[in-house]
Amino acid sequence: MNTPSLKPWWHLSLAKQIFLGLVIGVLLGWLLPEWAVKTEFLRTIFLNMVKSIIAPLIFASIVSGIAGGGDHATVGRMGIKALVYFEVVTSLALVIGLIVVNLVEPGNGVALKGDAVNLGAISQNHPKTLPETLVYAFPANILGSMVHNDVLQIVVFSVMFAFAVSAIGEKGKPILVFCESLAQVMFRFTSYVMHFAPLGVGAAMAVTISKMGIGVLVNLGMLIGTLYLALVIFVVLVFGSVAYLIKLPIKPFIAAVKEPFILGFVTTSSESALPKAMEVMERFGVPKSIVGFVLPTGYSFNLDGSTLYLAVASVFVAQAAESAGGPHFDLGQQIALMLTLMVTSKGIAAVPRASLVVLFAALASFGLPVEGVAVIFAVDEVMDMARTSVNVLGNCLATVVIAKWEGEFDEARALVFGTPAEIEYDLAQGDVALAQAAQEEE
Repeated sequence: MNTPSLKPWWHLSLAKQIFLGLVIGVLLGWLLPEWAVKTEFLRTIFLNMVKSIIAPLIFASIVSGIAGGGDHATVGRMGIKALVYFEVVTSLALVIGLIVVNLVEPGNGVALKGDAVNLGAISQNHPKTLPETLVYAFPANILGSMVHNDVLQIVVFSVMFAFAVSAIGEKGKPILVFCESLAQVMFRFTSYVMHFAPLGVGAAMAVTISKMGIGVLVNLGMLIGTLYLALVIFVVLVFGSVAYLIKLPIKPFIAAVKEPFILGFVTTSSESALPKAMEVMERFGVPKSIVGFVLPTGYSFNLDGSTLYLAVASVFVAQAAESAGGPHFDLGQQIALMLTLMVTSKGIAAVPRASLVVLFAALASFGLPVEGVAVIFAVDEVMDMARTSVNVLGNCLATVVIAKWEGEFDEARALVFGTPAEIEYDLAQGDVALAQAAQEEE
């Protein structure tokens, strides 16, 4: 009864269901665009359900992870290691983006005009400076932070709250037990929401294809192709080197990250992938305390795909301006621009259309035509898919890196991920919640 050959044809794994929804969404958006637009409500419902998970899941995971066995010194050491890793990897993303865009030169011959976009509204926002980011990280109203899903603020509050729970000893045990239960409830809630993912993913892709059409992809195909090429090179060279250095079990890791990766790609929302990413990385052998701290923090400080996109997009505008008679934007200026982006890209948390905001500010600062934002805006959705999915992949990898660095990675659990042996392993370790999560995937 349990053999795959005897399962009914409609019994597909969640990953296969999501991929099927993706294919149907593409066909629907292409063949029936007028009808496809009407499915946007399904995408909205799915994203709203996912967003409702984020605040309680992050809070419960961090508090139970730290107060349940962590200490101040461990969290501080882990935080420093994470920030160092984030800075190195995002800097490499900028370098690779800069090299690829200069070799391909996608901006040559592109006219700096595009669909109407409210540049004034974008210019009113700005990437946060370092002091502003530090101030922003400490919430004045944690309920407001949870309402708006301000991940960085939730992380900072949860870490401090966990320290307080740990400091009062036995009196804090009821809070700890509550958070441990809440974390398990939210992971189960996540599995329920993920059953809706194929519909949400299909609708998201259908709406995107119906609105974008094929023409816009042809007109700016070089820009899109350059970004995708740079991201592939970055993943292969940088993530591949990291995986080699830490001896990452590649096949189980790919099996673990494929669902959050697809969710991030189709919905262009890192938030949509966060709950599932937290669940699968814990199942992959990363301790709860590291998953709960590193993964949400990376959503503010480890945006590899977005950072690389900024390098490609800004030099693309400079190339387009030069081909139209503007001054040459030499290598020294490009390096200065990259150094600026290294700082400003860290301050895009909670900024609407964050990457475009940072791009607008960078162009204005270096005297480049901000009209380039309007050109890029026409295909930003297509590029957002790639950079968001790479952001998700990079943050999942970061949790393994820190777990290995801390000597707390469960290699045995990672090797059985996605196999029948995973459930047996979880039950043997007493991890009933993880065993149930694994069972849901079958």
